[in-house]
This record gives sequence, C-alpha cells and structure tokens, in this order.
Amino acid sequence: MKDKKRAVALGYNGYHAPKVKAKATDQLALELIEALSEQGALIHQDAHLLAWLDRLDKDDEIPPELYRVIAELIAYAWVLEGKTPPGWQGHTPIDTLV
Repeated sequence: MKDKKRAVALGYNGYHAPKVKAKATDQLALELIEALSEQGALIHQDAHLLAWLDRLDKDDEIPPELYRVIAELIAYAWVLEGKTPPGWQGHTPIDTLV
C-alpha cells in the first residue's frame, strides 16, 4: 500500500499559539505545498512532527508539547526573513555586549 502524501499548514499571528490553518492529503497536499511555496512560505518536512500535527483539526492551536519545536521553526523562519518578534526592535545581539 502506497503512503498518502500529507501536509499541514500552520498560521501564527505573533501573539497566540500557532494554529492549524489547512490540512490536505494526496494531490491536494501537493497543491497546498506548491501554493504556499509560490507565496513565499517556508516548507519544513518532518514525518514525526507531521504525525503530531495531523492529529489536530483545522483552527486547533498546537498543543503545549509542540511549543518549543514550533517556536524554533518560527524563529528560524523569521531570521531568514529579517523579522524580529514584537518588542525586539533595535535589540543588540548578545555577542556584541561588553
């Protein structure tokens, strides 16, 4: 039996826990990934994380058990996009403090 393709899209407003914004399988999963890629969204592939996220329904917040891993992915994505969290504007990186 061939494994189904699956995709889960998360949304984050910067203040509350990220939520599941879309879920798809098979061809729709491929189309979701393609559409998000075209919009400039960052795509992360991790079968174990997907298994956790796939248990959630659309508009569910991620559970506390996933806060750290999702926070690290969001932080990395923000760094790549040159963003900072609210309240961090103008902070000095720790390696430049004396």
